[in-house]
Amino acid sequence: MIKPALPITIENFQQVILEESKAKLVLVAFWADQVPESVALKSTLETATAAHTEHVLMTSIDCQIEQQIAAQFGIQGLPTAVFIKDGQPIDGIAGPQPDEAVQAFLDKHLPKPEDALLKQAQEALAAQDANLAFTLAKQAYELDAQRIDIKFSLIEACILVGKLEDAKALLETITMVDQDTTYQALVSKFELALEASDSPELKALEEALASSPDDIDVLHQLAAQYSQANRHEDALTLLFRRVQSVRDDAESKKKLLDVMNALPDGDPLVTKFRRKLYTLMY
Repeated sequence: MIKPALPITIENFQQVILEESKAKLVLVAFWADQVPESVALKSTLETATAAHTEHVLMTSIDCQIEQQIAAQFGIQGLPTAVFIKDGQPIDGIAGPQPDEAVQAFLDKHLPKPEDALLKQAQEALAAQDANLAFTLAKQAYELDAQRIDIKFSLIEACILVGKLEDAKALLETITMVDQDTTYQALVSKFELALEASDSPELKALEEALASSPDDIDVLHQLAAQYSQANRHEDALTLLFRRVQSVRDDAESKKKLLDVMNALPDGDPLVTKFRRKLYTLMY
């Protein structure tokens, strides 16, 4: 059931318009019984904002009863609706409007799906849940690839899950005007991750495996180091080649599956190596 708009009166005017609008947007529908269009617009706005109560407080002013308040807003005709922020009108529509115009008016101010995804991605980043952050940030980016805040979150998530080529490609799309302190911090994180992906420990293990290609312990150590350095494809490739050549090596197959399971949902590497495993079975 749709919650009706909060009626604004002289008694609650200051609390709602001046105080509540500091915390969230206040949408005011001005209406009167003798103007059916205004009643219809109020109903439309109530329905449209019902799912956004954290962001918007839906209110109404009965202009027949609260003529003084309507006069304060300078209302000259109905229907009229106004968005209030910090006690000041920031946008409005007046007169009969087609549905498309009303929706466009609301779309400028109501949260978009990518807003919710971005917020969740940022929370996941703060919690160091890299895989979840990447999944959410990627979904937000697919909805709006131009927003710099979404792009920055996706870059950070890419770095954390080891998708350094993707992070580099995204960093290269950042224009000069957006190369702020956040951008500089991401560049630094990217460079550190790049260095970590080719550490002396990794090089030593690579040389050891090259000298003793049948040493399964070294192979497993190298695969683990690759995975820890977010070089997941290198780890998967190394383990798959072992499984491919020694079909009964259950430990290597388990490690291969462990690396795959640690990747974000929907990662193309998972699909790629599941198909490879499938070809070994059939």
